[in-house]
Amino acid sequence: MNGSTPDSSTPAPPECEVVPLTPEHLPQALALSQALEWPYRLEDWEIALRLGRGFAVERDGECIGTALWWPYDPDYASAGMIIVAEKAQRQGIGARLMDALLADTAGRTMILNSTAEGQVLYRRVGFEPYDIVHQHQAVLIEAPAIDASVPLRPATSLDRDALMALDRAGSGMGRDNLVGTLSEGGDVLVVARKAGLTGYAIVRRWGRGVVIGPVIAHDATDAKALIAALAARHVGTFVRIDVTESCKLSPWLETLGLPQVGRVVSMSRGKPPQAKPGTTLFALSNQSLG
Repeated sequence: MNGSTPDSSTPAPPECEVVPLTPEHLPQALALSQALEWPYRLEDWEIALRLGRGFAVERDGECIGTALWWPYDPDYASAGMIIVAEKAQRQGIGARLMDALLADTAGRTMILNSTAEGQVLYRRVGFEPYDIVHQHQAVLIEAPAIDASVPLRPATSLDRDALMALDRAGSGMGRDNLVGTLSEGGDVLVVARKAGLTGYAIVRRWGRGVVIGPVIAHDATDAKALIAALAARHVGTFVRIDVTESCKLSPWLETLGLPQVGRVVSMSRGKPPQAKPGTTLFALSNQSLG
């Protein structure tokens, strides 16, 4: 289940119109994602639109395509939820949506996560791969063991500035609005040492159950402790986490009973964001938001 599935570049019929995506489009957008068996709920669409902006393709009053993007200061954007209805495939609608996104985000470096099929279009407009994301998910049967040597505690309102700074260091982008919104709707744990916060992770309601992410930490030991502690709260629940291939956590997640079920390619149009030394983005918010 990825964030981006476009179609080919054949010119679209003239009766199609690309318009701003509005809340009124969301019930039809939800139906488009359900047709692909993507797990979004209506609430997930609403949060995504509130955090960013996007476009819909209308034909005779029907929404047959969507694409969203999210601004991350100072110069970045993430794109996703790019969907074209099956009956409208191979009519250039995906290309029109991508043109609209690129025009709207002019001057920003854009990142997205793509299926193998989507890469053809994205490469055509200047995107290049820079990492791979592994999707892990299952109903969690047992609580993972938690490394007691890692100093974990719940985040508080006093941690806000440090949390935002940590996210900027790990993601390479300014995502205060995203992190603030996800924190309000989820549980947040931090790694708190004498020198300050060195890691954080969020778990929140999403899709078929809960999703763990973002996860940003100093090293894999801290990241595993954060993930295990949050996962342990949701035994018997469908748990999902999307981790970068470069972070090398996939084999460990398999041992927790969270098998890898999918794989997408992270692509960037422009130089991809760079984490500061000593801080790593281990898990995404989800494949669309980044």
